[in-house]
Amino acid sequence: MKKTFKLEGLDCANCTAKIEREVSSLDGVDSAVVNFMTTKMVIEGEEDKMASIIAAAEKIVKKYEPHVVFKKM
Repeated sequence: MKKTFKLEGLDCANCTAKIEREVSSLDGVDSAVVNFMTTKMVIEGEEDKMASIIAAAEKIVKKYEPHVVFKKM
């Protein structure tokens, strides 16, 4: 299952790399890509774990970029 999100206000390339690395390592995630230029994050993972993956991904984003608005696309 693939989900795409908009990270409005993402302004730190280094933080983007950290977010991508941490989300990629979550249980059930096959791949996670965060594009700094388009401020989009694409997560591919197990459908039955997607709700917990999304919740954890949002916490990771807030940890590095507290002002970012995490929106489903």
